[in-house]
Amino acid sequence: MENKTVPSYFYFTLFKGYEHVRIVSSLLTIIAYFFIILLNVSVLLAVLKDKSLHEPMYLLVSCLLFNSLCGSSVLFPRLSADLLSATHTISRPACFTQIFIIYIYAISEFTVLSVMAYDRYVAICEPLQYHNIMTQRKTVLLVLCAFSWSILCVAVGLYLSVRLPLCGNQIPRLYCSNWSVVRLSCVSTVINNIWGFFVTVTTVFLPAGFILFTYMRILLVCRKSTAEFRGKALQTCLPHIINFVTYSIAIFSDIALSRYEPGQILNALVLIISLEFIVIPPLLNPLIYGLNLPGIRRKIQFH
Repeated sequence: MENKTVPSYFYFTLFKGYEHVRIVSSLLTIIAYFFIILLNVSVLLAVLKDKSLHEPMYLLVSCLLFNSLCGSSVLFPRLSADLLSATHTISRPACFTQIFIIYIYAISEFTVLSVMAYDRYVAICEPLQYHNIMTQRKTVLLVLCAFSWSILCVAVGLYLSVRLPLCGNQIPRLYCSNWSVVRLSCVSTVINNIWGFFVTVTTVFLPAGFILFTYMRILLVCRKSTAEFRGKALQTCLPHIINFVTYSIAIFSDIALSRYEPGQILNALVLIISLEFIVIPPLLNPLIYGLNLPGIRRKIQFH
């Protein structure tokens, strides 16, 4: 009979075999986190300080950067400490807290990107109605809905995971992930699987489909417009397109990774795939928005 328990701690097994580079890895982690804070806070302050940037597009960019700060802050400090530690353990409450925040970050990235796509669609396809449609109140409401849906999805999924009796405590990652914990269950996880499928469809595939739809419409409008109009449209849409493509690749890779059993993939590949969705966007977002959006670029250069 299987030994059903509620472990007090979980063990990260992916750290094994990298003891010889743990100091260098920890240093690189700290440097990456420092640049994430520096870059994101610089753009956030540039937007917050200048009233001319208090527009829907820049408000949404700020929300995206704030989300990146929250997601990276729950991973990098802990990861840098774990790299230097001889025992790579995490308490049960800390593990589920980490899952809660990281998954809210991951889902909110897509939901906020969807709102940003809608904002660009209205600005380019309905320019005369833009200020009537994208009011400050509506923008705030859309942002609240984006984050609220993320919190709801994660909260329900976490509740379903917490109630499971577990037959192990080893997690083959550098941080806690929901599916890694669910895999340890001693009982059926059908409900968890159904909810996970629902969340994946509503927070990944539907937003991705909506974003692609808005850009198809934008493309059709641009084809009928002047070269100058197409240039301005590309300038405001390019950062969003780059962000959407890179994040989609990262998140779809992570989803695919969760379908494999531990040991079926090289640990180095697991390490890269499991970290890219929470490392690349926080570093890339402030650069692409800060360099490509003239309003933000001018303010950063001025300061």
